[in-house]
Amino acid sequence: MAPPERAIVFSFDEKSRIRALDRTRPGLPLKKGRAGTMTHDYKRHGTTMLFAALDVATGEVIHQCPPRHRHQEFLRFPRTVERQCDPELELHFILDNYATHKHAGVKAWLDRHPRVHFHFVPTSASWLNLVVRFFSELTQRQLKRLTVHSVGQLVHAITTYIDDRNRAPKPFVWTATVQDILAKVNRANTAFAALH
Repeated sequence: MAPPERAIVFSFDEKSRIRALDRTRPGLPLKKGRAGTMTHDYKRHGTTMLFAALDVATGEVIHQCPPRHRHQEFLRFPRTVERQCDPELELHFILDNYATHKHAGVKAWLDRHPRVHFHFVPTSASWLNLVVRFFSELTQRQLKRLTVHSVGQLVHAITTYIDDRNRAPKPFVWTATVQDILAKVNRANTAFAALH
């Protein structure tokens, strides 16, 4: 909400298990008086995952689609982001509490890169991370009705969508106040604690 000066704030997360699906028959397109259709059955051609860092100020997205999801692949991504950014600026990543993000190798890398800072959202509050909103947009506008014959085609479709979006990026803007957001987090934590 109030990023530090001389810094770039990235909302980071991964979207895992994005399936490369090929429908068994082509769907019918939208038509006046009829919704578009697609078959319920499909052929699977594998999966990919997406690492994405959304620049909170500009809305631009830096991404990678690695073949696996371990701390080694995770570490490659912040390195990529760091190389693409002005070396005079600090980098702040907002991310969730996934174990890969707190691996000993990741902590050692952070110690060697003092300009990079990780900030973790509260447990069960991933909705606070703006990149999750981008994943919803990607799913609705590109992946939901996508038909591909390979993981390579799926990665190409994801990359094409993000590259097109980055030509005229728009940041997501919170409409709620900080107090409203924190009150919602506190209510959720209270309800969660009552269940256990």
